[in-house]
Amino acid sequence: MNTSPRVAPKSPSEALKPVAPPAPPPKARRRRRSPFVAMLSGLFTALLVLAGVVGAGIAMVSSQSKAPGPLASDRVLIIPKESGLTDIAELLQREGLIEHPWAFRVSALLSGNWTKLKAGEYLFKARASQADILDIIADGKAVEHAITIPEGLTSEQIVARLMENDLLTGEVNQAPREGAILPDTYKFQRGYPRQQIINRMAQDQRRILNDIWSRRPADLPIKTPQELVTLASIVEKETGRADERPRVAGVFINRLNRKMKLQSDPTIVYGLAGGKGTLGRPIQRNEITQATPYNTYVIDGLPPGPIANPGRAAMEAVVNHSRTKDLYFVADGSGGHAFAETLDQHNRNVARWRQVETQRRETNKPSDTVDKIEPPPAPDTRTEAPGASRAGLDPASGDSAAAAPGQPGAGGTRARAFDASEGTQRDPLLNKTYDLNSPKQLPQLKVP
Repeated sequence: MNTSPRVAPKSPSEALKPVAPPAPPPKARRRRRSPFVAMLSGLFTALLVLAGVVGAGIAMVSSQSKAPGPLASDRVLIIPKESGLTDIAELLQREGLIEHPWAFRVSALLSGNWTKLKAGEYLFKARASQADILDIIADGKAVEHAITIPEGLTSEQIVARLMENDLLTGEVNQAPREGAILPDTYKFQRGYPRQQIINRMAQDQRRILNDIWSRRPADLPIKTPQELVTLASIVEKETGRADERPRVAGVFINRLNRKMKLQSDPTIVYGLAGGKGTLGRPIQRNEITQATPYNTYVIDGLPPGPIANPGRAAMEAVVNHSRTKDLYFVADGSGGHAFAETLDQHNRNVARWRQVETQRRETNKPSDTVDKIEPPPAPDTRTEAPGASRAGLDPASGDSAAAAPGQPGAGGTRARAFDASEGTQRDPLLNKTYDLNSPKQLPQLKVP
């Protein structure tokens, strides 16, 4: 719309003439665009495009990483030490766990786990996703193996077992002191140092022993925690029956209170074989009275130290021993023992056990006498038989409970000891034919 003031015409002809248009306004001066601003604008546009592409890529990688993988069945894989992200990705592809190494690397970089990947032995489940595999390796969830150390082994035998295990590594700096480690089942990962297993066993032993020692009864004739372990090691070697450990411990406690020799065959073996734990042959008659610091047929009281590494149950049995008057025990043929308070009772149990052994010999059953005292070929006519029942044991019994010094056996003779340690035909755990505590299962006793 023209806003110029209208001029009145001076004549009709002038009125007919068109009015001249106003002059156009002056053009606005166009600013020149800065090159820097142009560069920023282009960069911003490129960034927007790149962000879109990256976002789409991340979404695709994320979706792919959570999808089930190509692994058809469970698989154990070892990631070597000093393996980098690229090495691990290529290994996983070769072993059929992932399809695209680049996707695995991207997932590791995006999650930040690429700096946490650990060498080790890992179990991957069938169809495990890429994300699951990455989490397992980053968290170090390696496969756990187990080694079981049975109760009653010497420290030397335990170290030998550790050295035989190929999954463990390293040397044992020094064999632990006898009785200083706790037999148990220990879990570990492949490549775990053997010395650290020993350290764990020693730590557990100190903890368990301190707890048990704090609960000992006031009348226990044991003065130190070390003596408790020593007696527990003898109990451990005498019986493998959990229900009998307190009663066997009670026999030895009663004998200690009466100042009687313990007369335990395993102490003879340890005095002769030491940490090897076995003679590999029967105990010879002259070895029963052979003086060693551990031979409880010779020494009074406890030996100077443990003869093996007892388990927790054996140590608990010492402080919670049965309150009986038992002084003797002998194998009963059922895997357990027949206990007796008097020598007469014990001799009757011994005679029954001899009958059991005679019947077994007549059936030509093999008898393993390794680390055992064989029964005498004829009745012992000596009045002071050196093997007088191991802690009350019978010459053919295989169990403890020696006759008190000066106390004659039946017919003026002493019953001699016979060890029934584990692994022999006279092993209480293998003798299941008779039960001397059950009258219905007693063998008929032939009275001469």
